[in-house]
Amino acid sequence: MTLALRGDRGGLRRRLPRIGRAGDLGLPILVALVGLLFAGLPFLRLVMAALAPGGRFAPGEAWAEIGSRAAVNATLHTFETAGFSALGAFAIGGTVALLLGVSDVRGKRPLAFAFVLSMMVAPQVAALAFLSLAAPHSPVLAALGLSPAPGTQNSLLGRGGIILVMALHHAPLVAITLWSGLRSIPHSLVEAAQLEGARPSVIILRILLPVLRPQLVAASLLAFVAGIGNFGIPALLGLPVNYLTLPTLIYRRLSSFGPAGLSDAAALSLLVALVAGLGILASVLATRRAGGKVEIEQPLQPFWHLGPARPLVATGLWLLIALKLGLPFLALLGEALTPALGVALTWQSLTFDKFAEVLLRQDVTMRAFRNSFLFASAAAIILAFASIAFAYGLERRMGRLRRAVELIVELPYALPGVVLAIACILMFLKPLPLIGVSIYATPFIILFAYLARFLPLALKAPVAAMAQIEAHHEEAARLDGASLRQMLRFVVAPTLAPAATVSALMVFLVAFNELTVSALLWSSGTETLGVVLFSLKEAGLAGEAAAIAISASAVILAVMLLLDRCAHRLPDNVLPWRI
Repeated sequence: MTLALRGDRGGLRRRLPRIGRAGDLGLPILVALVGLLFAGLPFLRLVMAALAPGGRFAPGEAWAEIGSRAAVNATLHTFETAGFSALGAFAIGGTVALLLGVSDVRGKRPLAFAFVLSMMVAPQVAALAFLSLAAPHSPVLAALGLSPAPGTQNSLLGRGGIILVMALHHAPLVAITLWSGLRSIPHSLVEAAQLEGARPSVIILRILLPVLRPQLVAASLLAFVAGIGNFGIPALLGLPVNYLTLPTLIYRRLSSFGPAGLSDAAALSLLVALVAGLGILASVLATRRAGGKVEIEQPLQPFWHLGPARPLVATGLWLLIALKLGLPFLALLGEALTPALGVALTWQSLTFDKFAEVLLRQDVTMRAFRNSFLFASAAAIILAFASIAFAYGLERRMGRLRRAVELIVELPYALPGVVLAIACILMFLKPLPLIGVSIYATPFIILFAYLARFLPLALKAPVAAMAQIEAHHEEAARLDGASLRQMLRFVVAPTLAPAATVSALMVFLVAFNELTVSALLWSSGTETLGVVLFSLKEAGLAGEAAAIAISASAVILAVMLLLDRCAHRLPDNVLPWRI
């Protein structure tokens, strides 16, 4: 066989460059074009609409809109809520990350799962749950003897409520970022400090926190950026009292003026994108200062033995979960199970009529469940298949262009959803060139936005899996004359299938309850769960909205449990709650 190969070496040399060139050019070009389609073109159209409305360069109009009194107030509110909520999220998430990461507290896995679940629940659902908890008719407050006087305004409406709920909602984002940093610290640093007699508190303050400084900065900036782009919480807690942030101001402008207000909305979206982009850039620069990858013999292990305080710390963490997740959803469930507001929840008054109404009787809510399931499923399936080719292309074929393509692809996911929604409206408002068909006000514009927004999420697990796979199987396939399509189908796809499947479930998990994008893109017949929940709450049908929120959250919980069962087939650190 050696002689045969040696004799055919010239033939192999003639064949392999041809196959290599076709693959090396075709797949990278396709990956780059898809990235430009999903990210580059929409945001380029947004910039053009903001700075050159009507095709003429007139940045003064954008500056006039950004400098208007309403925009300035909304900008101040946005910075106020995002800044203070980021501080709260940093304090809560940082404490939880350290306790679960370096101490011997019991029940780490369920605690981390519940903590991350509170973030996976849609922001508008979290806001609705806290509104139910703080309402004058709240059964939870009544059971605790803390009910406010009837007719009292809900204490969570306005600035304080937005800051509190966003801080609690974004705290897991901080914890996930810090957990990733803790994994990169070698345990030998702790052992050396322990040999010198250092106590756990000294090790944390003088060793871990200085080493984690880049992740600490990045975590706080990510929480700030999340607050800048959050729509669901300010919409439910701020709009009723006319406390507007930039995303809710954009929503109100489009709701009031329709397409005529697109140029103003584009200018405001550009401001949101600029602020969020600066935060993201600062976060990236902070993490880069951590240096490159370091080979460690043993990753950081729990070294903080709590001793007699162990049950107290565990109790405190579960009380945090109860405040963050348990009590609000108990109040929400109570609101969904009572026949009317103000009726006490007893065995005699308990009813499932609201669940039957939204799940079995009302066409609009049934259609919303169907639409959300179809949009999320379609995006998950398409991105699962696409992620295999993307992962192979990025890891094996892109070379120096990889980072540039990744930055372009990550734009729709990193920037606030309201920016992507405005960009999609501007891109598809007129019929598409060549084919003369418009997808504006159709289901396809929502699907396009979902594909663009969640492509980076879908790529995470397959790219991580591809990086761990040696290339000898692919080289053998190429030596046998396999084409790029055959190699992807028979060699790469079977290997990446488990990771792509989990990516599909992660996309479904996030897309099923999405509101920020669909709130601006929906039309009659394409309502999603987030849109219907928001509409029902605005219409005063809080019980029906609560029933939708509970049902949708049950779906999220089921998908997360399924993902947790599949964790053993995944690369490490793909599921954020598996610490």
